[in-house]
Amino acid sequence: MNREAPFWKTKTLEEMTPDEWESLCDGCAKCCLHKIEDMDTGEVFFTDVACRLLDINTCLCKDYQHRSEVVSDCLVLTPELLKEISWLPESCAYRRLAEGRDLAWWHPLVSGDQHTVLQAGISICGKIVPEDMVNLDRIEERVVEGFD
Repeated sequence: MNREAPFWKTKTLEEMTPDEWESLCDGCAKCCLHKIEDMDTGEVFFTDVACRLLDINTCLCKDYQHRSEVVSDCLVLTPELLKEISWLPESCAYRRLAEGRDLAWWHPLVSGDQHTVLQAGISICGKIVPEDMVNLDRIEERVVEGFD
């Protein structure tokens, strides 16, 4: 049996089509959390506070196509930007591939099942609160361990 290797094993991130690039997102939604950066050390801390566009029940963006227009500090991840940011979680497919690692067993492209991200405990679905339910002036009180 002659099986062709999956695209993420044969292409660089820069060579991927837009659809291939988008399919790398496992839907964990960790990038959609408010984060705090220590200005002295550069260390980034994740909070349990979700962007206002994130549906906390499905962990999907409510306006994905226009997200960066609606939320001014929303980053549209690209291969170039990936080289500049260091806060993506260890589990992130984009980061894993950029570091020369393979996709994890629970990634939907590997498992064939969107639910393995949740089953493996990678998704933050059910563990977060919407930003409109939090006093953002006190967001440092919402820092959590284990989301990075």
